[in-house]
Amino acid sequence: MKIYNTLTKRIEEFIPNEGNTVKMYTCGPTVYHYAHIGNLRTYIFEDILEKGLSYLGYEVIRAMNITDVGHLTSDSDTGEDKMAKGARREGKSVYEIADFYTEAFLNDMKLLNIKVPSIIEKASDNIDIYIKMIQKMIDEDYAYLSNGNVYFDISKAKDYYQLSGKNADDLKIGVRDTVEEDKSKRNPADFVLWFTLSKFENQIMKWDSPWGVGYPGWHIECSGISYKIFGDYLDIHCGGVDNIFPHHTNEIAQSEAYLGHKWCNYWCHGAHLNDESGKMSKSNGEFLTVSLLEQKGYSPLDYRFFCLNSHYRNPLVFTYDSLDGTRNALKKLKARVHSLLDEGEFDEEAFQKYKKQFSDALSSDLNTSLMITVVYDVLKDKSLSDKTKKTLIEDFDQVLSLDLFVEEKSEIDSSLEQMIMDKIEERKVAKMNKNFQLADQIRDDLLKQGIKLIDTREGTTYEII
Repeated sequence: MKIYNTLTKRIEEFIPNEGNTVKMYTCGPTVYHYAHIGNLRTYIFEDILEKGLSYLGYEVIRAMNITDVGHLTSDSDTGEDKMAKGARREGKSVYEIADFYTEAFLNDMKLLNIKVPSIIEKASDNIDIYIKMIQKMIDEDYAYLSNGNVYFDISKAKDYYQLSGKNADDLKIGVRDTVEEDKSKRNPADFVLWFTLSKFENQIMKWDSPWGVGYPGWHIECSGISYKIFGDYLDIHCGGVDNIFPHHTNEIAQSEAYLGHKWCNYWCHGAHLNDESGKMSKSNGEFLTVSLLEQKGYSPLDYRFFCLNSHYRNPLVFTYDSLDGTRNALKKLKARVHSLLDEGEFDEEAFQKYKKQFSDALSSDLNTSLMITVVYDVLKDKSLSDKTKKTLIEDFDQVLSLDLFVEEKSEIDSSLEQMIMDKIEERKVAKMNKNFQLADQIRDDLLKQGIKLIDTREGTTYEII
């Protein structure tokens, strides 16, 4: 496997610390709301990486955190806890919010055929580990107590800006509007390891500590959970590009201060999913979730296929038109796969040839679009028997996870059916009001989603095409 390493800014051969075993940590969700499809693009890339490593013969142990406390609305250590914000929005306790949105996130993973990590840890379940790490950093003068909070002193960190490529001037107050000055810090970029009650009087989730009643900062959580699961060394740490700074930068600083040596060799980051107005977010335009795509008639695997047709390090622009094209391409691909018969002589030499092509694309920094090209090449190869083609594509789908051999469900769920009926009624009203342009638009929009309207004397019906 060769993978792009954000730490060194180059594609490198992947060499685990301990033989063939890969210790892989991926940043999990902050469970205060549904994940949008931009968030989930990162988890799709991480899923390909985990399955790809397994496909190539590595033994992968993957851990992920669930952030249910401590993630502020601003990464400059200001603002409010996102969990408290979610609880206030919905009139529930933070624990109810965490449980509900954790379950929703895991369901999204299932719908997208993302393998759930073998180890999942809630941030709130590991307070003792954070306290242990923070106390050692204080004892060794990497951290300090000021105005009730414990801060990490970045001036003590080695190569603090190596991962991000930033420098201290980038973070000066006034240079970035998102950075607010905290008079309690020795350095403007110092970050909080532990907040006490003196600063956040209304914080609901809080614990006793040597420094007062409070709660951990966001960054210490991933370091603590990783240390608990994997010990002194980590092979691969993944996340979105927005995690590079400050989150992953701060993880490196505090982990290496605590451990006294280099912690993680490979850092892998997925690029943003953008809409036509810019980076996708929960507050920017239509809140695009997996369930919304389903309501509009798309399969979650249409979106997975959409992501795999682009390289994980390239920004990807989402439009419904592009998703329509991807859905149609996946339908055609599955139709071709389903037409294969379990007949003919199996060609071992051809199997190994195409398996190597697929493995080479996978090993080339997760070139998923080239991996898909190999699938098409197999289908087009007239010298191959159907048996050989089926065996190859079943083999490839261990990584792609597009359910290429799974028959499409003929029935539709109740939410989709209700959406179609609502659109039929909306179109009927438009025609009564002689707004034929709107009526035609509704019909055309449904057709793009694979839903054909059929006008009869008894009314309008539909069929899935």
